Amino acid sequence: MFESLGDRLQGVFKELRGEGHLTDYHLETALRQIRLSLLEADVALPVVRQFTARVKEQAVGKRVLAQLSPAQEVTRIVRDELVALLGGEKAELDLSATPVVVAMVGLQGSGKTTSAAKLALKLKSRNRYPLLVAADLSRPAAVAQLSTLGRQIGVPVFTPGALRDPVEVAREGVREARLTGRDVVIVDTAGRLHIDEDLMKEVRAVVDAISPQEILFVADSMTGQDAVRSASGFASALALTGVVLTKTDGDARGGAALSIVSTLGRPIKFVGVGEKPGDFEPFHPDRMASRILGMGDVLTLIEKVEEQVDETAARAMADRATAGDFTLEDLREQLASVKKMGPMSGLLDLLPKAGAFKALSAPEAVDEEQLVRVSAIIDSMTPEERRYPQVLNGSRKKRIASGSGTSVAEINRLVKQYQQMRKMMKAARKGMKGLDLSRLPLPAPKQ
Repeated sequence: MFESLGDRLQGVFKELRGEGHLTDYHLETALRQIRLSLLEADVALPVVRQFTARVKEQAVGKRVLAQLSPAQEVTRIVRDELVALLGGEKAELDLSATPVVVAMVGLQGSGKTTSAAKLALKLKSRNRYPLLVAADLSRPAAVAQLSTLGRQIGVPVFTPGALRDPVEVAREGVREARLTGRDVVIVDTAGRLHIDEDLMKEVRAVVDAISPQEILFVADSMTGQDAVRSASGFASALALTGVVLTKTDGDARGGAALSIVSTLGRPIKFVGVGEKPGDFEPFHPDRMASRILGMGDVLTLIEKVEEQVDETAARAMADRATAGDFTLEDLREQLASVKKMGPMSGLLDLLPKAGAFKALSAPEAVDEEQLVRVSAIIDSMTPEERRYPQVLNGSRKKRIASGSGTSVAEINRLVKQYQQMRKMMKAARKGMKGLDLSRLPLPAPKQ
């Protein structure tokens, strides 16, 4: 979502590198470029003016920091102001009540129903017991869609049945949660293509009936400033507690995210980063600001790995690798774990775009299609062939190529790369054996 904005801002700081000190000319040039970058990203004009004014005020006041270069100084100031613009600190859901009632509100087509299911799955992974309530009776397919999503993620859905009043559906859904011991109720409310009085009356009636602890406005980041205007309309009628930004994996320019917090005075709590139920992340203003400025988001990358990788299995695989027993079966498991974490392009986007990671973070660094083909080749092998690739002969390779839609040449290339990998692992193991750890210098004890 912030790729274009990030490239522009990083270009501003690149121009400042090599300058010995910060002058009025450097500052004004940088501010002009930052202003243009934000406007091109569809950030609201009042927000841009306030942002650049704060950056200028900070830069002028910090000009005495001679140990920093102009690029470092302005980057630090812009990052701090971006964090503030995006909300300052991560905003948590209020989960103090029993059950916690969450109302999802927003316009039709913003991803409200999908976000309700994604939030349910996220809370389920935190050992909560959510119930989804299908109270959107305006869109014919809304109830069926939520029911389907509920089955996919293993979360029960309270459906209207014979009820035709969304207020009654929401009230009965909360009552059902109390009777069945569910500790979170997520109510999917009605939406329209645009804000009108009928919509506001219905949503207000539902909210008044269930007294939710959280009222989350679901905004489509692809709609830019329209999302901000819609959010303002809902905020005038409801006491919103936060925002969910959807479709952030698209080519949106990021203006909604950078405008909505300061315009509403409400934090972004979650972002939808893909189409799958698990593509839903808590929003961290500091991490997002670092990603915009090309500093990466290693903490989110670590969290993704921890969620998808079994520590015991990973340690056992590492032991086999260092013992020289790494097989294509192990490689297959590694590829499956990486696939669960999402597209490689998304993972590489979390790496800093500088230093040793610069080449990796380039869009052409990883061929996603090639990874799919490698997985197909390994999946087309028998368990014996994956454990003992040396049994592969001409006829076996032809069979694997036919089954995976690849060629014998690709299979030969994979086997060769695998053999090189094993050699490297064995060499590393020998190096560790020959290392006398007793002769390594030990750190001095802390006083």
